[in-house]
Amino acid sequence: MSYLAAGLRLPTNGLDYAILVIYFVVVLGIGFAAKRSVRTSLDFFLSGRSLPAWVTGLAFVAANLGATEILGMAANGAQYGAYTVHWYWIGAIPAMVFLGLVMMPFYYGSKVRSVPEFLLHRFGPSSHLLSSVIFAVSSVLIAGVNLYAMAIVLQALLGWPQWVAIVVAGAFVLVYITIGGLSSAIYNEVLQFFVILAALIPLTIVGLKRVGGWHGLSHSLTASHGQAFLTAWKGTGIGTANPLGANWLTIVLGLGFVMSFGYWTTNFAEVQRALSAKNLSAAKRTPLIAAFPKLAIPMVVVLPGLIALVMEPTLGKSASGLQYNDAIPVLMRDLLPNGVLGIAVTGLLAAFMAGMAANVSSFNTVFTNDIWAAYVKKGRPDAYYLRTGRVVTAVGVLIGMGTAFVASSFSNIMNYLQTLFSFFNVPLFCVFILGMFWKRATGAAGFWGLLAGTVAAMVNYFWIYKQHIIAIPSDQGANFVSSMVAFGAGAVVMVVVSLFTKAKPAVELAGLVYGTRPVDRATGGELAEEPLAAGDDAWYRKPALLGWGAIVLAVVCYVPFSL
Repeated sequence: MSYLAAGLRLPTNGLDYAILVIYFVVVLGIGFAAKRSVRTSLDFFLSGRSLPAWVTGLAFVAANLGATEILGMAANGAQYGAYTVHWYWIGAIPAMVFLGLVMMPFYYGSKVRSVPEFLLHRFGPSSHLLSSVIFAVSSVLIAGVNLYAMAIVLQALLGWPQWVAIVVAGAFVLVYITIGGLSSAIYNEVLQFFVILAALIPLTIVGLKRVGGWHGLSHSLTASHGQAFLTAWKGTGIGTANPLGANWLTIVLGLGFVMSFGYWTTNFAEVQRALSAKNLSAAKRTPLIAAFPKLAIPMVVVLPGLIALVMEPTLGKSASGLQYNDAIPVLMRDLLPNGVLGIAVTGLLAAFMAGMAANVSSFNTVFTNDIWAAYVKKGRPDAYYLRTGRVVTAVGVLIGMGTAFVASSFSNIMNYLQTLFSFFNVPLFCVFILGMFWKRATGAAGFWGLLAGTVAAMVNYFWIYKQHIIAIPSDQGANFVSSMVAFGAGAVVMVVVSLFTKAKPAVELAGLVYGTRPVDRATGGELAEEPLAAGDDAWYRKPALLGWGAIVLAVVCYVPFSL
């Protein structure tokens, strides 16, 4: 049972509520302002491909800075210690750089509206439909995680029953996405990014001071959990036990490669922000710009989880009723004065709305364009699909309300999220990476590889891990193994099927496979390289510099946690 559900109330007053109301009014105002720019389905789903790189870059990181980061990574910090930094420095930055430098030219250059649509061009209808259905299901499941996290805060703030908090939170997100489409979501995400930081930075500073600074924190956790708890790599030798239940090989391959690349390069909730950029240069820079704040986020997300573990040593113990998910709200209750508490609560709600809005806006795009328009109602006027997108948004929020109750059964929602990523994103990445770099990969191979990878991950998790066929020390360790199994199974099946089926002619692969030039799908003519916009040729905007700079900084960040 959650500590919050057991009756925790944050000591809020009128000042805190006033800050919250002002924020909600601003969010709705942005939604109504964005509505004026929504005239076509492209405006609704991709902001008319008109946004500058700094806006899409901040929206990119804010879309991920939802429940996954705030409650989930703080919970991971409390449960697994400094090992949690792997989700950032090896489990995010390299994949974000790969997306910007390698994959965005394929996505943006092919003018697709979604990730599954790229598979339509590369492999054909069967892979397209299967990936669309898988992505639609995963989107509403992940939206439910953010909605559940938002409901936790509303419970603590107002004392509402969980179901009431879920319904109210979902209805609010529904209003501003339905009104303004993706532009509303993105501009609100930029606002939410700064509100989130305004909430988390004071919480971290006050909490660190309360436990005696870094020295006091490290002394307490070393005494209670051992020296390796505050390091990134100690205790990760093969066969060595550690809180994460993973060794260096599963961290590097399971998290750092297949799970990380699977999430960041194929998750349309993120890629959609880059596709809304005004040109290819801005699209490539979107994840690269996002990588720099991503490097520093552990300082205001993972660190509070460690602080909470010192202040509430019974966190995560079943007898206490305290879940790891409760780390941040408990710190808010114990540390923040009124006014600052109102900012913190607003920041949390902003984070959860950003995460849910990202998944709902990607769900309505994929369902409308890749399922409804492609296979159910073809050739309708654009206005019809615009209306459909708004209806589907409501449907996605309603389904998300249902899946929020599924998320509530997990004491650490990050474990649940990573399980979903291993099921859905990793097999999709396997199909993408082989399809992009191997011309021989066939349409049939794309379909069967995707299906085989998804099934293999589920078999590993539900049968081998849950039934204890093979001992895996933790949920996260099982997720890393599931990711490797999914990628391996998908790759093997793709190679075998490709050898026995016919590949597409080379002319049909133009712009879809590495080393080929993009073509205009309407005329068949080769597309000229897009000229750089004014200012995009400045040295500090060069994608290669941004990307490799982020990689170097990620390596440097590891140094203090590797000694």
